[in-house]
Amino acid sequence: MEELFHFLAKNPFILLFLTVGLAVWIGRKSIAGYGLGMVASAIIVGCALSVAASTYGVKLALDDFAKSLFYYLFMYGVGLRVGPSFLNSLGKAGLKFSALAVVSCLVGLSIVVLGAKLFDLPMGAAGGMLAGSQTMSAAIGSAEQAVRDGTLKLTDGTTVEQVSAMIALSYGITYIWGTVGIVLITKYLPKWWGINAREVAREYEKEHGVASGDGPVLSGWSAGAARAYRLENATLIGQTVNKFLTENPEFRIGNVVRNGVPLSDINNVVFELGDVVALGGSRTVLTEKMGIIGPEVADQSVLDIPLEKVEVLVTNREVLSMTREQWRAMPGASQINVSGIERGGVPIPIGKTTVLQRMDVVTLVGIKDAVNSIGAAFGRVIKPSTATDLLTLSIGMILGFLIGAIQFPAFGASVGLGNAGGLLVSGVIISSITSRLRFFGNTPSAARNILEDLGLVVFVAIVGINAGNSLLAQVTGMLALKIFVVGFFACSIPPILVWAIGLHVMRINPAVLMGAVAGARSHSGPCREAATDIQSNVPWIGFPVAYAVSGVLLTVFGYFSMLLAA
Repeated sequence: MEELFHFLAKNPFILLFLTVGLAVWIGRKSIAGYGLGMVASAIIVGCALSVAASTYGVKLALDDFAKSLFYYLFMYGVGLRVGPSFLNSLGKAGLKFSALAVVSCLVGLSIVVLGAKLFDLPMGAAGGMLAGSQTMSAAIGSAEQAVRDGTLKLTDGTTVEQVSAMIALSYGITYIWGTVGIVLITKYLPKWWGINAREVAREYEKEHGVASGDGPVLSGWSAGAARAYRLENATLIGQTVNKFLTENPEFRIGNVVRNGVPLSDINNVVFELGDVVALGGSRTVLTEKMGIIGPEVADQSVLDIPLEKVEVLVTNREVLSMTREQWRAMPGASQINVSGIERGGVPIPIGKTTVLQRMDVVTLVGIKDAVNSIGAAFGRVIKPSTATDLLTLSIGMILGFLIGAIQFPAFGASVGLGNAGGLLVSGVIISSITSRLRFFGNTPSAARNILEDLGLVVFVAIVGINAGNSLLAQVTGMLALKIFVVGFFACSIPPILVWAIGLHVMRINPAVLMGAVAGARSHSGPCREAATDIQSNVPWIGFPVAYAVSGVLLTVFGYFSMLLAA
């Protein structure tokens, strides 16, 4: 083993990606449906390798420049992702969920700081406990930054390496309950209040026209269909397609074939006896109104319609107040179907009262011309591209570092957002600008995911490796117990308080509130578990805005937790 550790010490790149690879592999494992995930696994694997090497007198360490670089790329990627939802949170529709996220983050920060002072925990514990108990790994970096930029003055005999090791240790101890605890609390909160979450979700679905989430993953059923009919209904002869659709808005007409020839300008076509019509709509309506045009026929030519599927970034102000029923009245809407909406990277259910928000991503399926027309009315049609605008990336990074350099007096010293906070703000700004100025700034989701996933796991792996060298000298059983207790309360109290405020003060639907509780803790796992448990998609409605706000706040709070606990 000693030879292996000497080899790793001499080959830092192998050491780094061995740690990352093992972290990803371990992170995929789960027990009873719960797992560490690759980020928590990275810090554990990194610490374990470093501690094991130290027993042989071998010191494993990696360059701080690489650690900072990957963390900064991660923070910029987070800004790009949460930017749309964060800006939407400033609007009236998102204020309730924003307020709940602020409450959760402030309470979590307060418990961590008070706990660190009460138990007289070592420097670094507060930042690690905040990151672990709130499952916000990005806070590790902002906590470290408070030490490395000199804002936090170290006590005599304390080194930067020791503080970094304590951050890593505290994170690892509190992360497990931080992950499992919030899932269980979110799941059982309605039961503790005597509420049947499944029933209130069904009531919400019925009232707002939201699709239920209790169907199987793969099913022979599809809600919509297209069928071919020969026109024999005499009352329709001489009527235009547009008039028919006005009187029957539940239908779509994708094609009309006359004497074997498809007709153009469908909306203005005048029906004639014997026309073959491609009629689309929900299966229920097609079945209930069977024969409205005439008998069904097996005609491939009329149903052989080239369809297009595009994603549209909502940017046009005119559509922001429209509901689903109002979209359907737009010119050309009869030829398309809205098959999905993502808000802040999270799919949300579509109901009859769903209102679009700026930077939503809407998936349209339908006839090409109609898709392009409706897409332009909504905003920016996203053309599939694997290319990333690296010039915009460079500008965004520079802007972030400049914002991070701004400082102001506080806590008896000059403080600021720092590089990490500056890059987070820069990502939000860039994502907002590129949504309006459509000719630059393309960053595909896959590229952004690389910035986030690889950036964070590499950063945390290096933190773990570098922390392991001084970990054994600091950890004791009593210290670990104190850290766990503080983390337990920091994880458990905020969601209960958020639930009580949301239910009794804000009167939010309990099923929606389950998603808001998860979002306020910046963790998608509880929302996913809640949706599965009550067999409904309703919790996802309350998730995106709270998730974006808490993601920004908890990252910044990692920095301030260190200053307040000192």
